[in-house]
Amino acid sequence: MATMKDVAKLACVDISTVSRALNDTAYVHPETRARIFAAVKELSYQPNVLAQGLKKGKRHTIGVVLPRLHMAIFSEIMQGIEKEARKYNYATLICNTEDDPEIEKESLSRLRNGFVDGIIIAGTGRNVRLLHDIKASGIAIAQIVRDQDTSVSSVIANYEACGYEGTMFLARKGCKEIGLINGNTHLAPYRDRYKGYKSAIKELNLKENYNTSLEPSNTFEYGYNCAKKLLENNEKLDAIMVSVDIQGIGAMRAIKEKKLRVPEDIRLMSLTGHAVGSMLETTMTALEIPAHEMGEKVAKMIIEDIEAPSDKKPSAQHLTFNASLVEREST
Repeated sequence: MATMKDVAKLACVDISTVSRALNDTAYVHPETRARIFAAVKELSYQPNVLAQGLKKGKRHTIGVVLPRLHMAIFSEIMQGIEKEARKYNYATLICNTEDDPEIEKESLSRLRNGFVDGIIIAGTGRNVRLLHDIKASGIAIAQIVRDQDTSVSSVIANYEACGYEGTMFLARKGCKEIGLINGNTHLAPYRDRYKGYKSAIKELNLKENYNTSLEPSNTFEYGYNCAKKLLENNEKLDAIMVSVDIQGIGAMRAIKEKKLRVPEDIRLMSLTGHAVGSMLETTMTALEIPAHEMGEKVAKMIIEDIEAPSDKKPSAQHLTFNASLVEREST
């Protein structure tokens, strides 16, 4: 692999001159500059971007820690993050934790020691102390989807409103026995969805039909198993709300096995819509959050933090986006 020394030798100049030309830090005669770039091309020389970043105090890299990407809203959020990061010439590194606190801890430690300027995280809430340590070391931190720590900037959706509005929507459709498939309420989005559902159920004077567990909830199997339990516990169930679309796909399977039809026998909707919902055989009604926009916003937020002088760092910001109801065939 060619080095800067090789470029200098071929161009018949000092290494310092090559450095000035490539980094554009000082005047270099046009003819000399042309020889240097000709040598770079001939040798296929690639500058050490990491070393340059360390010298400048910036790596122009953001670590993104997410629970999963497959069939989840996080894939759209990630697209928004990458799009915005590219505008500012930042690269991204993705860590997929499957909501395992130990994997998350290891990912954070690797990113901390792996030359990133900032970390965007949808966290488990089990590594708050480590996040504080990383932030204190000078690495910017921002939360996406899950606001687990009010001292750290965040971009979330109004999940409590999703739980409330979803329940009210189904009640207007005539549903009296509305079930909710949720997730681990240690995580803010699940906790808030349940609060909204509970509030609406109480207001409507209806009975709760609620199913959740501590196991990973962003899976087909979770939605299937929870739907089976709801249907077994209440034969009069006439609606099911799922927290995320992937649960809804599993729930559809459980409903079909019970010889029930969607929406004729039971209505089904998602409280956090994803693009996949519009492509199912029976398209799924959903409260859809502006995931791509949220990704762009959290990326811009953390880059502003990274670029700000150390004595002018912005205070923690907390932005909340509202969901939009999109009615489809399942209701």
